[in-house]
This record gives sequence, C-alpha cells and structure tokens, in this order.
Amino acid sequence: MDAKRVETISARVDAAVSSSDSVEDELELSAVRHRPEGLEQLEAQTRFSRKELQILYRGFKNECPSGVVNEETFKDIYSQFFPQGDASTYAHFLFNAFDTDHNGSVSFEDFVMGLSILLRGTVQEKLNWAFNLYDINKDGYITKEEMLDIMKAIYDMMGKCTYPVLKEETPRQHVEVFFQKMDKNKDGVVTIDEFIDCCQNDENIMRSMHLFENVL
Repeated sequence: MDAKRVETISARVDAAVSSSDSVEDELELSAVRHRPEGLEQLEAQTRFSRKELQILYRGFKNECPSGVVNEETFKDIYSQFFPQGDASTYAHFLFNAFDTDHNGSVSFEDFVMGLSILLRGTVQEKLNWAFNLYDINKDGYITKEEMLDIMKAIYDMMGKCTYPVLKEETPRQHVEVFFQKMDKNKDGVVTIDEFIDCCQNDENIMRSMHLFENVL
C-alpha cells in the first residue's frame, strides 16, 4: 500500500473505533478454526488499543473466516491493491515476512504484530522488519541476489504505473548502488547491523526505502 493508503487505513481504524462503543469487550471467536490470543495479550504486544484490535479482527475474519490465511489467499487479497501490475512475487515475499513461524499460514496474531510495526513502529523496528523481508532464506544475511529479487518484484508490481516507464535494467542498477554502500566489509553479504547503519546514515537510501514502505 502507498503512504496515502496507510493513512486511510489508520483513519478508518480511528473512525471505526470512535463509533464502536457498543462493540463487545471480547473478540468474536465462534466458528473460527484458529482462536487468536486474548485481547489483553495482543494489546500488550502491539501498539493497538483493544477497540482497534476488535475492528482489525472483524476485518480479518471477514476476509479469512477460518482465522488464518494461506499464501494463495494472501496473494489474491494483496493483488487487488495493484491491478496495474503483477504483485504475485512480491506478495509471496511479503507473506513469508508476516509468516514469522514459517508454518505456511498467517494468523491474526502474525498479521497485527507486523501491521503494528509497519504503522506505528520505531525506525529501528521498521528497518528490522525490512531486513527480514529482504533476507529471503532467513539465514541472517542479505545477498545481492536476494536484494535484486525483492527489487524486481517491486518493479514488476509498480512499473506499469511509474513515469517515466522504468527500464528493465533499473532494478539491478539500484541494487548495485545500494549493495555497494551497505556491504561495508565487502564480504558479499549484508548483515543486519550494516543494513540498519547504512539506512540510518544515508539519506538517499533512507528515502529509497520509502519505496519499500509504500508497497506494504
């Protein structure tokens, strides 16, 4: 989602919360296969209020009545936001980032934990989350190939609506610049410390990282 869409989501949540005084104090848990953690625990683990969690859960359950979402459903939902491009590859990477226990499904807990960071997390938390997204095989390092795979997926999704139209080699050119700056010790991989340090100290890269944020 772009920045405006994130703001819209926040506004809708706030508006729904303000008009939800009659909402029950507990989540509606009937007829769901996956029963989420109690509201108090989720409230403590995220930056959402009880009311906001109720609203988010109802929306989640509306899209995923079983209480969990698999990758294909996630792709279908996400692709609706980017009808002008091919969002399937990026949605695959994004799904894996939300699927923190790597069991092939995203629960409501997985969803709100990630959303809390993306909407209300600190810069450090957002960069940690971004590193996890780029670290495709979850080995604790980002390779140039992994960064290129993510960047290509973003351009596949966004490219048709950019102006001027991006050239095919643009993602690789950007990755070459980013990776050279991030790989401080030139060992061919980027650690989380190198990633965070570079992003926080290079305005151009931090600005470019907003491309990443804008498609979440």
